[in-house]
Amino acid sequence: MRQLPVRIGILLIILVFAGTWPVAMAQAPLPVPQQPPVPQGAPLPSPQAAPAVYPPAELDRIVSPIALYPDPLLAQVLAAATYYDQIPDAARWADQHHYLTGPALTAAMAADRLPWDPSVQALLPFPSVLDMMASALPWTQELGNAFLAQNAEVMDAVQRMRQRARSYGYLRSNGQIIVSTGPYVEILPVNPDYIVIPFYDPVIVFAAPRRGFVIGGAIRFGFGVTLGAAFAPWGWRANRFAWGEHRVIINNAPWQRMWVNRGTYIHPYTVTRYATRPAEQHRAIERSANEREAERTGRGRREEHRR
Repeated sequence: MRQLPVRIGILLIILVFAGTWPVAMAQAPLPVPQQPPVPQGAPLPSPQAAPAVYPPAELDRIVSPIALYPDPLLAQVLAAATYYDQIPDAARWADQHHYLTGPALTAAMAADRLPWDPSVQALLPFPSVLDMMASALPWTQELGNAFLAQNAEVMDAVQRMRQRARSYGYLRSNGQIIVSTGPYVEILPVNPDYIVIPFYDPVIVFAAPRRGFVIGGAIRFGFGVTLGAAFAPWGWRANRFAWGEHRVIINNAPWQRMWVNRGTYIHPYTVTRYATRPAEQHRAIERSANEREAERTGRGRREEHRR
């Protein structure tokens, strides 16, 4: 995922020359933000500041790396991206505490009195996702700003990319996900408590398959996270999309953070929000290069530090 901007650029070049994508897409081949990222702790722009307005082709580019995520995970990523300045610190914490899972992880989250928004904390069981978002922070800022200012258009872009991948045969139901066949493409986990992270190359899955290519292996589901009742305070098992109504539901409540209220909106969670953190109370064990690569490429979770 660290090659994300380059690979998306390659995808756009291929599609433009193949004549399968609007030529306007060639004007924005990389996830470069309209404005520089806001540093951690810096004040947000005033509500009166005008947001960047992305055309459909730009939104397609922005959502392509996450468009095929299962709906519950996609909802959390979109919400967390609106707090993109908190992502690097959260990614660092998730990396250092990756050896904790289930109730042990939620206990550590509570003990450390984490100061980030619950939408960001909800991704702590997914260190590879946070790592991707932190490594491509300009793209994460784009995603968050687009979701704040163009909520409905972002959802439409997700649907366009899903329909493209489904029409080419790459996206289909399997043992981990259920892909709907209706007018809106839903991607739901077979087991609501087990969320898989799809690994796919946008260069491949959003373009027509070349002759002789085996489409069945284009999207891999080798790495997943088991969630249960312990993660309910962060909204898990209560996240979904009302695609036809352009609504994102997180923790059983419509997500209503928008550009104009982004400095004051508080989404309903039962998680306590803390302003500061105490000293670290747990062992900080960063993932090894092999552990990161195994998760990043969808080969599953490896715990080398336990050997």
